[in-house]
Amino acid sequence: MTVARILAEKGTAVTTVPPHRTIDEAIHLLAEKRIGAVIVSDADANVLGILSERDVMRALAEAGAAAFDAPVSRYMTAKVTTCTRATTIEEVMELMTDGRFRHLPVIEDGHLAGVISIGDVVKRRIAAVEADYQAMRDYITLA
Repeated sequence: MTVARILAEKGTAVTTVPPHRTIDEAIHLLAEKRIGAVIVSDADANVLGILSERDVMRALAEAGAAAFDAPVSRYMTAKVTTCTRATTIEEVMELMTDGRFRHLPVIEDGHLAGVISIGDVVKRRIAAVEADYQAMRDYITLA
């Protein structure tokens, strides 16, 4: 299975925030959307960074309450690992495990085309394992 199939099932909507917005605004967006990360991007959908719950916690640990008024660009992860629609789930799992992150922006033609989360990957992986299990049971039953 590829990222393209996951995006076809879940959609390509992405929650983004401009780099000049405050950490406070980003926190409220995360809470409102019930998500763990927002993509920091410009008006042309170029990925500038990602701000995750972990980044917020690091900001608060470093600056305390003053972090709320800081721009997202100060605390975002600027070096963002990305994938394409052709990336396989196995490759996504390896990237996420090696990089120790849970959200992976999907880039096509240099622009943001979606986001894959660890939850998306686990959901599809479990479905595939269950389908394999059922196929084996059906095979054994017929034999």
